[in-house]
Amino acid sequence: MSRLGELLVREKMISLQQLQEAQDEARRTGKRLGVALNKLGYVDDQDLTHFLARQYSLPSINLSDFDIAAEVLKLIPKDVAQKHMVIPVNRAGSTLIVAMSDPSNIYAIDELKFLTQYNIEPVVASESAIEDAILRYYDKGPDLDEVIGEFDEEVDFASTAEESVNIVDLENQAGEAPVVKLCNAILLSAIKRKASDIHLEPYEKSFRVRFRVDGILHEAMHPPLKLRNAIISRIKIMASLDIAERRLPQDGRIKLKIGKNREMDFRVSCLPTLYGEKIVLRLLDKSQLQLDMTRLGFEPEPLSDFKKAIYQPYGMVLVTGPTGSGKTTTLYSALTELNTSECNISTAEDPVEFNLPGINQVQMHEEIGLNFATSLRSFLRQDPNIIMVGEIRDFETAEIGVKAALTGHLVLSTLHTNDAPSTISRLLNMGVEPFLVTASVNLILAQRLARKICFDCREETEKHGEALRDMGMTPQQIETCTLYRGVGCKSCGNTGYRGRIALYEVMPFTENLKELVLQGASAAELKTDMIREGVQTLRMAGINKIIEGTTTPEEILRTTVAD
Repeated sequence: MSRLGELLVREKMISLQQLQEAQDEARRTGKRLGVALNKLGYVDDQDLTHFLARQYSLPSINLSDFDIAAEVLKLIPKDVAQKHMVIPVNRAGSTLIVAMSDPSNIYAIDELKFLTQYNIEPVVASESAIEDAILRYYDKGPDLDEVIGEFDEEVDFASTAEESVNIVDLENQAGEAPVVKLCNAILLSAIKRKASDIHLEPYEKSFRVRFRVDGILHEAMHPPLKLRNAIISRIKIMASLDIAERRLPQDGRIKLKIGKNREMDFRVSCLPTLYGEKIVLRLLDKSQLQLDMTRLGFEPEPLSDFKKAIYQPYGMVLVTGPTGSGKTTTLYSALTELNTSECNISTAEDPVEFNLPGINQVQMHEEIGLNFATSLRSFLRQDPNIIMVGEIRDFETAEIGVKAALTGHLVLSTLHTNDAPSTISRLLNMGVEPFLVTASVNLILAQRLARKICFDCREETEKHGEALRDMGMTPQQIETCTLYRGVGCKSCGNTGYRGRIALYEVMPFTENLKELVLQGASAAELKTDMIREGVQTLRMAGINKIIEGTTTPEEILRTTVAD
């Protein structure tokens, strides 16, 4: 048993069984124990840091508040920092202040003392914070402006006519050191800013790079226009796409290895536009994938309804929302909950975003005829218990999914609709008969992602009663709640927001709702009845997050509509 595990068990912060589970998780993922405990939800990162600080009577620090000097970082090499999970913070005279995740590690302190010839003064920081700091400082790629400065500042403007480009020349340009360096810098900068997407956008007289951070696009840089083709070709080469094909959309994938135990996937989509190819890269970081349903943002009652639905032996559970609203994470969380050795789970996905051990995941290939409908037919011959379909896009997929749900299988899938009641209208519009919808659907869940207030710079703010009343808050809620906002700090990039929380509208398919569907009720009538039965809408879920102090009224108005 590790020192950390022993201390936590002794202080009754975790049980022996939880420790064993965390140790198994740490061995499986190659991560340290503290990271595994945090990922499993047994110990909060901040609580763990404060606990260790109290235990060893040492100060704890928030590394995001520090700007570590380059000369201090040079004192401890990256491999030593990773080996002992430490990072130098500052030096004063003959003393070097070092942030450590395990301040009781005498061997690490002795090695650092011998290596640096400084007296080591440990302070406590969480393993994940140190890991992020190592990535931020040691793997620091070149600054984007600095890289652009290496190019000739003269900018060429492209014509609207189709350009004749020599493919060999394009390959040579894409392989030149400055272009490679710039593309790597763009990818690394997006990872450090915790972006979810990178947009490379060519226009008539400019070329723009934007990052989507917490659901909002921010401009990152404007590379010289004459580098447009070289940069786009470099990304296409990295994603194993055909650089000679510039008239048709293409999709690919880039896998980037960061450090020893971390891999980052980029899903690449290439789209021909008027002034060249636009490329969007979706960042998929498995280490940030949250698969614990209790930590996704569910309220207790909706979570209970959702769990009850996914534990049914058969039927359909549908998750709806726009692109990037977290539908895949919710479905993966449900599959993780259901994944046991007694269950045969098969998924049809386009694309497979994350690999889940113990689950049979199938990647769609439309060009060879492997689509959702074809996969579903095959799954039914594979003795499945649970089937997950990435998306119901057409009548054929919907029909096979409904039939599977009616013949003893649990089917999980997604649709693109605005809210839970309108999902019924969407299925009916596809051609599914009303009696089949009522017989097969167990529950419909709609979701959105709202930005969370940055807790490092959160402060109370004044209430505007009329605006709060207009958005749907009751007089009692307005009177008793305290509103907060983020002032803006280094941790959140001066936006006032850091991270996102999910808002859920969980609609169990009750007998009353089924009767209304059979009578041909509209989506508005279904919504009215749903609210009458006590279901919490997306706007109500957002209001609860405002009252909790998690987000702001402005953010809820941006992500939800009035009931």
